[in-house]
Amino acid sequence: MRGGLIVPLAGEGVKGGTVYGATDELGFKAVENPVSVADFHATILHQLGFDFKQLYHELDGQRERLTANSEARVVKEILA
Repeated sequence: MRGGLIVPLAGEGVKGGTVYGATDELGFKAVENPVSVADFHATILHQLGFDFKQLYHELDGQRERLTANSEARVVKEILA
């Protein structure tokens, strides 16, 4: 297995040198600790001091959550 997704989050309270998860042999699919885009966004918003469950924007007159997923979570395992 190859390493997980490495995303540069310098500062922002993320543990330095952290690799979270793993991918298959081709690097195509997460096989350990998958993180969705909504989870990633929720984690960044959390680190910026926002409650991602309370942030909305309007699209065609309807309120939509920024994370677009009610099951998004903050990935606390990578936080310092």
